[in-house]
Amino acid sequence: MSDMNDRLHHGDAVPHVQTFTAIDFKAKCLEILDRLAAHELTRVSITKRGKVVAVLIPPDDPDWAIRELHGFMRGSVVTPPGFDLTAPILDEPLSDDSRPNSA
Repeated sequence: MSDMNDRLHHGDAVPHVQTFTAIDFKAKCLEILDRLAAHELTRVSITKRGKVVAVLIPPDDPDWAIRELHGFMRGSVVTPPGFDLTAPILDEPLSDDSRPNSA
């Protein structure tokens, strides 16, 4: 599912799509970009000779991105029952064998 669809299912955005010819886009570029940044538009298509040559979408809302990122791996790691994550994994102490013995 795309980010846009995720936002629509979460109720954060109302779909508002507009299409502009390249000439109209050139004349209204800054206004269109401001509307995208304000999330007044969810998608802008730019056409040239009747064919879509570019599609613009607004950047993700940083707060929304953080909410989606937090806990995204929840449930992906499973430990066996009774496994102690704090127990040492080595049966013998660590030693540094690279130093020569001084006796």
